[in-house]
Amino acid sequence: MSVMVDEAPVWRSLLYVPANNRRFVDGAHSRGADAIILDLEDSVPLAEKAAARGALRRSVATSGRGGADVLVRINRPLRMALADIEGAVRAGADALWLSKVESPEHVRMLAEVVSEVEHEQQRDAGSTKLVAVVESLAAYFRAEEIARSDPRVVAMGLGSEDFALEAGMAPGADTLYVPKQTIQFAARAAGIMPLGFIGTVADYADTDAFAETVRRARRFGFDGAACVHPSGVPVLNAELTPTVDEVADAEKIMTAYEEAERQGLGAVTVDGKMVDVPVVERARRLLARAAAIAEKDRRKEGSADG
Repeated sequence: MSVMVDEAPVWRSLLYVPANNRRFVDGAHSRGADAIILDLEDSVPLAEKAAARGALRRSVATSGRGGADVLVRINRPLRMALADIEGAVRAGADALWLSKVESPEHVRMLAEVVSEVEHEQQRDAGSTKLVAVVESLAAYFRAEEIARSDPRVVAMGLGSEDFALEAGMAPGADTLYVPKQTIQFAARAAGIMPLGFIGTVADYADTDAFAETVRRARRFGFDGAACVHPSGVPVLNAELTPTVDEVADAEKIMTAYEEAERQGLGAVTVDGKMVDVPVVERARRLLARAAAIAEKDRRKEGSADG
């Protein structure tokens, strides 16, 4: 079955919400996140997983009312994973958050199940995207293969806490620097979205420090990140959005370069700096990113007004 996946979504902020907590689920749409991750894994006790899975149709619809994409974080044990996939795809989830991915073969196996359920539900093939999360040393050394494993995979990240545990190191910005950057490189090489920041998802209590962490993540090439508390959402949205000055500078570069091309000139200078092809491409990408974010925010505002 041929699978086509649309262009990468805008996910600056992805808010974890325990899928068994109805109060949190009901309030998730009001938090302003680009995406909601309905968690069936770590935050849900084993005895409550079946009920949380059974409530997904309602939970997905409720969480998406504010214009956010809705992801479902599935469990790793295969029997639970298959049940989670069935429930999430039937519920209309936009994407699945694949915890503890081990290999490209693992991703392709789960993607095959997704395809079967989509077909049964008469959903468009490829409409359910996948996020691959690397959390083990074995998977880490196959990160680029995992990133390229299936057309449904639109993003990849590192599960900091579990990875640090297996690696025998403390989770922190210094110890996670190399693993996080490796995942970022693997994602970019595969043409998918790198998610995360150089730290752990638990570091949110100090808002100023968290903002600096997110700014650093953007400098290192990350497009979005998950957070466990709603206070992280506005920080992620603000810090991962191009500023007005950045947009203005990019527009100036594009205008100057296009004018130089029309005049048959091989080089152009903007504000005393030479502009070459990489600079122009960076400006083009920033403007495309800013436009996609603006459209995402318009949709969220429209959903909130409705």
